[in-house]
This record gives sequence, structure tokens and C-alpha cells, in this order.
Amino acid sequence: MIPNLQIDARRLWDSLMDTARIGGTPKGGISRLTLTEADRQVRDWLKTECERLGCTVTVDEVGNMFAVRPGRRSDLPPIAIGSHLDTQPTGGKFDGVLGVLGGLEILRTLQDSGYETNAPLMLVNWTNEEGSRFAPAMLGSGVYAGVFDRAYADSREDRQGVTFGEAVEAIGYRGEAKAGSVQFGAMFELHIEQGPILEQEEMSIGIVEGVQGMRWYEISVTGREAHTGSTPMPMRRDALVGAARLIDRVEAIALEHAPSAVGSVGLIEAQPNSRNVVPGRVFFTVDFRHPDDAALDVMEQKLQAAVEETARKTNLAVELKTVWESPAVRFDADCLASVRRSAEAAGYPARPMISGAGHDAAYVARVAPTAMIFVPCAGGLSHNEEESTSFEECAAGAQVLLGAVLDYDGRGTESPR
Repeated sequence: MIPNLQIDARRLWDSLMDTARIGGTPKGGISRLTLTEADRQVRDWLKTECERLGCTVTVDEVGNMFAVRPGRRSDLPPIAIGSHLDTQPTGGKFDGVLGVLGGLEILRTLQDSGYETNAPLMLVNWTNEEGSRFAPAMLGSGVYAGVFDRAYADSREDRQGVTFGEAVEAIGYRGEAKAGSVQFGAMFELHIEQGPILEQEEMSIGIVEGVQGMRWYEISVTGREAHTGSTPMPMRRDALVGAARLIDRVEAIALEHAPSAVGSVGLIEAQPNSRNVVPGRVFFTVDFRHPDDAALDVMEQKLQAAVEETARKTNLAVELKTVWESPAVRFDADCLASVRRSAEAAGYPARPMISGAGHDAAYVARVAPTAMIFVPCAGGLSHNEEESTSFEECAAGAQVLLGAVLDYDGRGTESPR
């Protein structure tokens, strides 16, 4: 039976709004890129709040933060609650942040009530979930789960040439703990849906059964700079024209695998970027996603064929590089059952769903039982300063998260997980 504890919805909302000022933008969003000064400030704030609750805070070698509240039984591994505090350059107030501050509110609620869980509880802030400064995404949880090693993470560069290793040390969050050494028995992640389904169906809670597969690519197209006024069209080697043809193929490939597939070009740089110079080099990124890894294989083959065809027909040099591959993920049945029971006990309408976006839980699922909880966001809009989730929706998500953690804790006391 799930204990009848209620989170403080006003306190949760106030924390969301207060921390949104750290890196806040004029349009009401957050620009808090990972391992920047704004990221340091919000990390410091979180560490202070957790220590006020009597938690022990540990930081690992890639900056992941772990705050542990003791339980009655030290022989049980902690139950983790986690997400991320970094944002997109023009991010909203809730993406990732709700999962961390919802977890903090659970710790506060338990502290206020004097409730002692069987297993310790652990609040986690994962580093570089967004991947907007350092590609690939979910880098901190990926190192934790053994998908990447520390050397690979340290070598990642932002567009200004600053490495991840330099940045994590610059803000003072290179911890001493080895990645993966701070262990837990399960993890629950609360997040906004970042899509329109829950809102359209008037559902309060999404029980996330898995995450679709996703792959990121970088494409460099190299031609030759030339004067736009004096270079005849047949003599041009226009890198931007070649890139445009490939970008069109990215959309076509995704549409060929609709409705499950999506494909996007989110970053593009043309050089020398002068109005009277034929572009000599273009760099852009490709993002393919699909719930079926076999379908992603086919999409990748079509992209490779398009690259080869474009290079042949345009006399351009085209390089395709895979920078990230995250296979489709299915979450743990026991964790999902705890989420389902919690939603039912709280009286919130819920539905099962698959996440279209990547999350730290996808990597954590490789090393520990994991589940996710979604709440609606207005219009399905995310990665945008206008991203919006209501007071009531945040409260519902945190309440279901609390119930799920306590349900899982109550059913896992017979032997160490």
C-alpha cells in the first residue's frame, strides 16, 4: 500500500520559478548550457538544498551529482530519482528541471513528515543531457553506464573549441568518484512529454514504457569558394547547393518511414558566409529517430546513398560521420508497475507511451531497472522559451513520482536488489 503522503505543490512550483532565474532569458525561458557559469550556480544551489536535508552529496569525474538520503536498511541499494538541470540555448523552465526539482520535493516531503524509507533515496543531476554544447547528448549518464569512457567525454569540443574536460574543471565540478562507482538499485525519471499526446487526450500522466532509437550524424560538404558575380554556373562547386540537396533527402527519408520516423537538420554552418562568395564549405547535423532499430538501419543506408550520389553529381567532397547511436529501449516491468499503481492511487488518468525524445533513463536502463513518468506540456512545445507546463500538472507528476518510489521501496525489502 502506498503511504498517504502529499507533496507541497506550491513549494515545488516556487523552486521551479526561482531556479529559472539562473540563466533566465528575456522571453521567459532558460539559457543554461552545460558546464557554464549558470550551470555552476544552479548546481551549487541544488547541493546546498540537499545538504540542508541531511543528504550526502557526491560528484563523479564527469560532474554527475548524487545526493543520498539514508534509509532504514543500509543493505539495500538506493532508489534513484533523477534528470538534468542543463538546458538548450533557448530552453524552457521544465525540460529536465522538473525531474530534478520534483525529486528534491520528494526528499523535502519525506523530511517534513519524518518518513523513513526502507532503501536509501538518491537524487541525481546528470551532466550534459541536452548535448547542445557538447555532442553527443546524455553524455554524463552515458559515461556512468559504460557507453562512453571519461577520455571520450573529456575530448568533446563545443563550437568554440572548449573541451568538456576543460569546462567541467573550470566550474569546479570534476568530482573524485569514478563514473559508475556511485551505484543504485533502480531509477525513476519525471519529465515533461515534449509532445502533444497527453494534452490532446486529456491525460495527466504518461507511463513511459520505452524510448525510441536515435542516431546523430555530422555531414561536411566541401567545394570551392569563388566570386558570385564572375564565376559561371557550370564552373561552380557550391557546397551549399550540395548541402541543400542532402537536407531535402533527410526530410524525404523520414517521410518514407512515416508515421513512426522523424528526421531533422538542426544545425548548419556555411563558410565563408559572405553574400558575394560561393560557399566553399558547409557543415550540418542530421537527427534520425524511430522505435525500430532495423528501420533506422535502412534510413542510415539511404542517407549514405544520398551522400554518395550528391558527391558524384556535384563534384563536391562529402563526408558523413556518425557521432551518436542510441538503440531503442524498453523500461523495467516492476518499475512501470509501481508508476501505474501510483497513478491509480492518486486518481490521475494515465496512458502507456513511448518517448520520442532521448533521456538519461535510456542509458541508465542498461545498468539498473528504470522507468519514466511524463506530464503534459502546452501544445507539445519544448526546446523553446515558450515551453509551458501548469502548476497542477507539475504537482501531479511529482505526486505520482513519490508514490511510485514508495511503492517500489515497499515491495523490495525481502532481499537486496
